[in-house]
Amino acid sequence: MKRVIPWLLGVLSLVLLTACGQTVSDPKVDNWQKYQKEQSITIGFDNTFVPMGFEQKDGSYAGFDIDLANQVFDSYGIHVNWQPIDWDMKETELKNGTIDAIWNGYSATDERRESVAFTKPYMKNEQVLVTKKASGIQSVDGMKEKRLGAQTGSSGYMDFEANPKILKNKVKNQKATQYQSFNEALIDLQNDRIDGLLIDRVYANYYLQTEGILKDYNVFPVGFETESFAVGVRKADKTLKKKIDEAFVKLYQKGQFQKISKEWFGTDVATDDIK
Repeated sequence: MKRVIPWLLGVLSLVLLTACGQTVSDPKVDNWQKYQKEQSITIGFDNTFVPMGFEQKDGSYAGFDIDLANQVFDSYGIHVNWQPIDWDMKETELKNGTIDAIWNGYSATDERRESVAFTKPYMKNEQVLVTKKASGIQSVDGMKEKRLGAQTGSSGYMDFEANPKILKNKVKNQKATQYQSFNEALIDLQNDRIDGLLIDRVYANYYLQTEGILKDYNVFPVGFETESFAVGVRKADKTLKKKIDEAFVKLYQKGQFQKISKEWFGTDVATDDIK
């Protein structure tokens, strides 16, 4: 059944795009002229990833990446169609042409570069562990024989598997319970079904502060390399990659990038690559 669900999601995405008058992109060619002609582009995102891109109670989408992407494509007269996707299927959706970009706190890793082309990195991030202060776990060593949670398909989980000496070899059964969303994982952490959660710092800080529970949790680095967020596109979409890169620089020069950044994070999070 689990194998059928991702396939059904792909079919449903295709049906919805067709119903909305959008055509699926040819993954083998540069589609920039298509985006310009249709004045639309489809971006895939995890609609639970606060504060990068998420669905609000009224059904609308909000977040740092939502605002930034809308600004980027507004400058080209192109409307963004936001397509919620199964995060574990993001590269498949991109390859199939049902989405044209992955833009949602998407870490530019070497493994992903094998199948995806990345824009300039626009924001730095790192993986952290979140634990309850009541647990007494304040470091990676404190996770020895403890239960760990992580999001399926996330860069944190990829780092967990690729660098076993840092964390994997310490946790219970040398495994991490995998979740479809960070929200689900945080609920299990709050209810003591896991002892620690591997998560993006930007999400951890924003969520815990917004919920007013930061004082009850420890947030500390794992020891993996610092990551960079970038936009993922098909390798054939060279013009799209170039246009996004150019827009990043222009938005920063005009101060629009900084404005969006300060609204969501209270500070300028831009990388040197776009300044």
